[in-house]
Amino acid sequence: MVIASTEKLTEFLPQLSAAEWVALDTEADSLHAYPEKLCLLQVSLVGGDYLIDPLSRLDLTAFWPELKKHQILMHGSDYDLRLLRKNHNFVPDRIFDTMLASRLLGEKEFGLTNLVGKFLGVTLDKGSQKADWSRRPLTPRMEAYARNDTHYLKALSDILKNQLIEKGRMAWLEESCARLIAECAIPPEPEPDRVWRIKGSHKLSRAGLAVVRSIWHWREKEALQANRPPFFMLSYEPMAAIAEAASENRPFQELIPRHINSRRRESLIEAVMTGLAVPASEWPDYIRNHSRRQTDAEQQRFQDLEQKRNKRAEELVIDPTLIASRATLLALSSDWDGHQKELMKWQRDLLS
Repeated sequence: MVIASTEKLTEFLPQLSAAEWVALDTEADSLHAYPEKLCLLQVSLVGGDYLIDPLSRLDLTAFWPELKKHQILMHGSDYDLRLLRKNHNFVPDRIFDTMLASRLLGEKEFGLTNLVGKFLGVTLDKGSQKADWSRRPLTPRMEAYARNDTHYLKALSDILKNQLIEKGRMAWLEESCARLIAECAIPPEPEPDRVWRIKGSHKLSRAGLAVVRSIWHWREKEALQANRPPFFMLSYEPMAAIAEAASENRPFQELIPRHINSRRRESLIEAVMTGLAVPASEWPDYIRNHSRRQTDAEQQRFQDLEQKRNKRAEELVIDPTLIASRATLLALSSDWDGHQKELMKWQRDLLS
């Protein structure tokens, strides 16, 4: 059922309230619009699969408190959690992430298609993965794809939950899901001096950095005006190439892609000239990562921790980085007491 009216949403809410379990997924238009927006909510209950259409101007005020009452079954939930917080300020209390669960069980292929195929013997059609979800009406294929994203989560989660309990890892998942919710609930703080530093900008001179910064701001403005993702305006490679050529007093106009129309072309050239006009005293500085050389004792502790991590991961047949990343091991080797609190309990238990 597609819920695109107040009447249908009103009928649905009591079913949601009484549901024994709830599976949830989202679709956005990040490949087609800028900034992205929530385009579809997929909800599965015992009674069926429902597609809730936020673009139909539904008032979802009553929906979120009912959803929050439940543990929510999700798959690869980090993007969905950030999208829901950003667009609707919704943060769940409890989730069961089937991707996280499968990884904690040692699954190497943990996409939903892989897991549903392996554990349920079902082949999913992923043909609408890059569809424009702001399109209305949805095609039958898009509707089927959307429903499949939640339809099998209950059966899959039951299998994974039983395996986690058998292996004594259910608490690992609960703690990992709680950490994920907490991390996704925190809005990222933009760093004005870093946000424009595109791939390849580290190779530019400081004058080139001033130009690429100006181009980046031009691109953001154009993307917002056109409601199109920034990469449609100009990709990283020509941005860096144009900035490099202009800062070295070489012709750069020929580096502007031909698909850019005359108006954008002229405004892009103006942006380049604005960057070139920045006084040397105001050129951006290079960002250097301040790292200190490890002492011999710290190097030994790192090697010991890495060896222990890898041994435990091999015994458990899981990805070692689930226990701790290399960066985490480096921090722990320099100051265990200061950084061990950043670990989850199950991670700390495995490394202690």
